[in-house]
Amino acid sequence: MPLTRTLGATFSRYDKDEVRARLDWAPGLCTANGLLHGGAVMALADSTGAACAFLNLPDRSQGTTTVESKTNFLRGVRDGYIEAVSRPLHTGRTVVVIETDVRDQNDRLVARVTQTQLVLT
Repeated sequence: MPLTRTLGATFSRYDKDEVRARLDWAPGLCTANGLLHGGAVMALADSTGAACAFLNLPDRSQGTTTVESKTNFLRGVRDGYIEAVSRPLHTGRTVVVIETDVRDQNDRLVARVTQTQLVLT
């Protein structure tokens, strides 16, 4: 995904059971007060979630599109990195539901994201 390259995210696992990627804290990804921007956190989670959904598509599918995404932000990040881990909750013929946990370098939960992806045929 071109956006993940723009953000500087790196993927360490990419299979149908789990997609994992890391994003390092950088001043250009922050709010005015030095917190990693929620949009950067969500962009990482959305990217790993979409990749996980794509890897779990049923046969003869063309792709997916997000129809719903729910994010709970639980803590801010001022340094280090975040890691998003996406896993499938449901892999059906018409929708794929993915849950993503985003954790900081100390393994503290930063955000939890649940996405529903419509299967395109």
